[in-house]
Amino acid sequence: MRPLIALALLAAAPALSGAQKEVMTAMEASAAGWNAGDLARFVAIYADDATFVAKDGVLRGKAAIAERYQPSFTGGGNSRGRLAFEPVAFRTLGPAQQLLIARWKLTGGSREESGMTTLLLERRPAGWRIVADHSS
Repeated sequence: MRPLIALALLAAAPALSGAQKEVMTAMEASAAGWNAGDLARFVAIYADDATFVAKDGVLRGKAAIAERYQPSFTGGGNSRGRLAFEPVAFRTLGPAQQLLIARWKLTGGSREESGMTTLLLERRPAGWRIVADHSS
C-alpha cells in the first residue's frame, strides 16, 4: 500500500472508546500468552461459560476451549507461530458489552495463517471476557 493511502486510511479510522481500548488491551494480553507458550494466559480472556464456534463444531466452556488449543502449546512456545489481532470493527451493545470483529494472524510458524473472528465480550468483575467466539 502506498504511504499516503495508508496514512489516509489510518486518519479515517474512528478513535477507540475507553471500553474498546480496554478490550484491545485484554486481546493483546491473550496474544502475549499464546506467543509465550502459556495456555492459561492465552485462555484467561475467556469466560468460564464461553461458547466457541469453529468450522468443525461448537465448544462450551473455557476448559473445552483450552483443550482444543492444548496441542499447539509445546516446548515453551506455540508451534503455530506468533499471534496478533487487528481490529476491523467494534460495536458497543451496552455499557458492559462489546462486539469485536478482528483479523487474527499467525506468523513465523510452519505456515502463515490468518482468518476472521467475531467476539462478544462482557465486562465482568475480573475484567473483559469473551463469552462468544466465532472464528474462521
